[in-house]
Amino acid sequence: METLMNPSLAKPLFAGKNSHFFDACLYSGMGSVFADNQSRPYSAIAILGDYAVLGGQPSEALLADISAMRSDAYLILVGPDHRWNELIETVYGNRAKPFTRYALNKNEHGFNPTTLQNCIDSLQPGFVLQPIEEELYHRCLIESWSKDLVALYPTYDRYAEYGLGFCVLKDGAIVSGASSYYFYEKGIEIEVDTHPGYRKQGLATACCARLILSCLQRSLFPSWDAHTTTSLHLALKLGYHFSHAYTAYELNS
Repeated sequence: METLMNPSLAKPLFAGKNSHFFDACLYSGMGSVFADNQSRPYSAIAILGDYAVLGGQPSEALLADISAMRSDAYLILVGPDHRWNELIETVYGNRAKPFTRYALNKNEHGFNPTTLQNCIDSLQPGFVLQPIEEELYHRCLIESWSKDLVALYPTYDRYAEYGLGFCVLKDGAIVSGASSYYFYEKGIEIEVDTHPGYRKQGLATACCARLILSCLQRSLFPSWDAHTTTSLHLALKLGYHFSHAYTAYELNS
C-alpha cells in the first residue's frame, strides 16, 4: 500500500454513495488516499480524520497495511459492499465492531427556512448562539467532546477560509456546537456535538438549524450522515430525506 500521488486516479473506485467523502479527500487536502498501485489502482482507501472508506476490489493486503499503519488508533471503516465487509471481519476479527449508520440524501431535501428559524428561536433564555470565530475555534479544541467540531483544520486561518460553524454558550462556556467536519467542492459534512450535561434541551437542533441556513445562503449543501438513530431523527426533523442504512465498523485497539 502506498499514498496515491495522483488521488484523482482512484475516483472511479468511489463513484456513487461515497463520492462526496472522496471528493473531500481530493479537493480539500484534509485526507489521504492509499492504493495498491500508483498508476492503475484497483483497490483503495480514503481516510479523513477517524473515518475511512474503501473502494474498488476487496484487498486483504490493503486492510492489513491499514492495520499496521494505524496501530491502535480508533477508526470508523466503511466498505462499499458485502464482499469488503466479509473481508473486514476476516482480517480484523474481534477488533472490528459492526454497527449501523444512516445515510441522508445528498441531492434532495425538505429544508424550510421558517422551520429552521423557529428551531433557532426556541433556544431557552440564558443560552447564546455564536459563530465559531477565532476564540471559539481554540476553545473547541480544549475539550474532548467538542474538539471534533474543528479538529481537522490545523489552524484558525484554515477554518476561517473553508470551515463554518456555530456554538451555543451558557454562562460563557461552550455547551453545544455544529460545524463543518470537512468540506468538499460544493458542500460540507456536518459534525454536531453537545456537552453530556446539556443534552435533550434543543441546543444541537438550534446549532444545526443555524448552520444549515448559513449553508443555503452560501449555496453549499450541508451533508449529513447519521452515526445513531438519535442523529437520524434530528436530521429528519430538520428537513433531510432518508436514503439508506449501511454497515460500518469501529476499529478499536
